[in-house]
Amino acid sequence: MKTIFLVDMQSFYASVEKARYPHLHHKPLVVSGDPKRRSGVILAACPLAKKNGIKNGERLWEAQQKCLDLVVVPPRMQDYITTSVEITAILEKYTDLVEPFSIDEQFMDVTGSQKLFGTPFDIALNIQKDIWESTKVRARVGIGENKILAKMACDNFSKKNKSGIFWLKKDELSHTLWPLPVEKMFGVGGKMATHLRNMGVRTIGQLADVPLKRLQDQWGINGQVLWMTAHGEDYSPVTTTSHDGQKAIGHGMTLPRDYISLAEIRVVLLELCEEVCTRARKSGVMGQTVTISVSGASYEIQTGFHRQTTLYGPTNYVMDVFQAVEKLFLQFWDQNPIRRLGVSLTKLCSDHELQLNLFDTDRDKKLDLGYVMDGIREKYGTTSLIRASSLTKAGQAFERSKKIGGHYK
Repeated sequence: MKTIFLVDMQSFYASVEKARYPHLHHKPLVVSGDPKRRSGVILAACPLAKKNGIKNGERLWEAQQKCLDLVVVPPRMQDYITTSVEITAILEKYTDLVEPFSIDEQFMDVTGSQKLFGTPFDIALNIQKDIWESTKVRARVGIGENKILAKMACDNFSKKNKSGIFWLKKDELSHTLWPLPVEKMFGVGGKMATHLRNMGVRTIGQLADVPLKRLQDQWGINGQVLWMTAHGEDYSPVTTTSHDGQKAIGHGMTLPRDYISLAEIRVVLLELCEEVCTRARKSGVMGQTVTISVSGASYEIQTGFHRQTTLYGPTNYVMDVFQAVEKLFLQFWDQNPIRRLGVSLTKLCSDHELQLNLFDTDRDKKLDLGYVMDGIREKYGTTSLIRASSLTKAGQAFERSKKIGGHYK
């Protein structure tokens, strides 16, 4: 039988910050974006902050009202990435089968490691010890015979017990997992929970009792996945190649203020297309389907749209993508102020495979130009070559160059 771990870092960003500032160890601390740039959302809250009712994802001003002595620190994404890589190296001392699930969660297959390192509990305890001594971050470990059991063990039990370790066994689900509310099951979001409750399904156990065919008739393959998850079934292995074969490349940003004029919005759309095409070229791919995501300025009334179009052929040339994005935007924009924009490329293929086109004789030159510009930026910096429009008040290229993943380095 397989033995799989899901190793999760407690309040990861906040824990890294407390390791940086030991004098804040006993203070309620949150990591939050800059409220002056409308990114003042709680990215991580330490356990002390959570005891005051603060939750990840809520607005900073709301959190500050709940806790008057709250310590707020800005995110430092490069530090979190570095620490995550360091933790991966620690886990790889126990097994070569380590699969990052997110920046603060990693799967491990320790089936073949037990003869060297002891029982699963022994290995979990040693992993916690090694991570703490190296990073001062507390790890929680969910154990199961597959990835889905390990994940639900960690989310529902390890995070809530003193040891931070829990083994969710398939033959014990009836008195461990099944009594929990259905929304506690991995893969069940708010909308799905509402649908299930309308069917009379309140607990994970009740979901497990629903006939498979009924779920398949209702949601197709997703219904089968729900049934399998409720029964603790998962056939996907822990693999080091899970992130190979990228399916989409995209980039989005929350604007520093409401953008009202088309001229300003076009500047940001062009910058986003530049970013997406640069990433595509670095990955050695082109895309044929272009998608735009737009969010309106109002938080109370949700407005915006998400639309896509398929190009005649795959590309990673900026102006090809921008022309498609601009056309979609003009077609669906309701003229209201914009708070957030996003652009992505899908239906990816290798940039070494190019369909001949008798009607676009300059295509090779256009594509080569992008790679030449990438080489200059790699040598002299991302802002060594920018478009003139990015020098206007609407431009965000210089500000984005200071960030990783939307947050300052």
